Amino acid sequence: MISIKRYLDQTETEFVGDEKPKTKALLPLTLAAYRSALAEMGNCGHDVCPALSEDLKQGLNNLAESLSAEVSCETIEKTEAHVREQLQGWSRSTALHNQQQAGEVKEMLLVMARTAESVGERDQRCTQQINDVTTRLNGIANLEDLTEIRESIKKSASELKTSIDRITAESKAVLDHLRGEVSAYQTKLEKAEEIAARDSLTGLGSRLWVESQIEQFLQADRPFCVAIIDINEFKCVNDKHGHLVGDELLKQFAGEMRSVCRSIDVIGRWGGDEFMLVLNDCDITKATAQIDRLREWVCGDYTVEGNSGAKKLRIDASIGLAERQPGESMKELVDRADAQMYQQKAASRTKKKPHAR
Repeated sequence: MISIKRYLDQTETEFVGDEKPKTKALLPLTLAAYRSALAEMGNCGHDVCPALSEDLKQGLNNLAESLSAEVSCETIEKTEAHVREQLQGWSRSTALHNQQQAGEVKEMLLVMARTAESVGERDQRCTQQINDVTTRLNGIANLEDLTEIRESIKKSASELKTSIDRITAESKAVLDHLRGEVSAYQTKLEKAEEIAARDSLTGLGSRLWVESQIEQFLQADRPFCVAIIDINEFKCVNDKHGHLVGDELLKQFAGEMRSVCRSIDVIGRWGGDEFMLVLNDCDITKATAQIDRLREWVCGDYTVEGNSGAKKLRIDASIGLAERQPGESMKELVDRADAQMYQQKAASRTKKKPHAR
């Protein structure tokens, strides 16, 4: 950001032969790099804390979209301030979230510690009672009256039974209490895991969850393919109709994907307007047929409610497909699918953009 402002503040430019000024040549590249960095910040925030990252990603994407080749020092300074504000807000929210999570874990440990302490106190108390009974039984050996011996045995047996009954009752109460506490915290952990595994906007799997599924497929050494689906010209929808319409379109698109995919496949939102599909037990031939079917189903007309009424949007998508190769890592596999998707996107840029009718 500092280098961008330096270029904009520069009053003199250097020429090399017949080439364009360095400032004009480097500024678009610098802006593109900065936009990419903003997008990656959002993705990293999602990886760190999926439950709190959606607003950060959206905000940073909006800022990235607002940067064009025609920028001024004022625009750059405002963008820098907005980025700092968004990151600081997200940092505070994430710190509070992590503090709450740590507090719950601490409380769980305290419950277990209190339970252990209670069991120890109970055992010590019961041990003393049993010792008293044992001492009394040992004293029977010195008695000569059978009646007195019988009464002493009866009393000792009664006290011993009482001690055992108390141990049983207290143990059950302690275990029931601990079981209830553990169940409550297990519910909280399951809810937290569910939040981390789901994209908050579309309800599909999160990026982290999809990555974990791919890693499991790789470890199982099973055949599968990966597809990356990107909605073409989605930025035009946000620019023309607003982000609420864009969000609703993403939800509908995700629903259509869910309805056309098989139950054994893995579907998730990769980020922004990109989605990931893991086609289980598929070679490239079968996967290609599945993708052709998916394209016919999810591409076309969508009706989305906006502030000024219903809008009919026609959208298309670029889809990159790659089959898992022996010894290939997840990054290598995803990069191949991503590269093919961008090839399709470059070829489709001449097509008609989404529009409202």
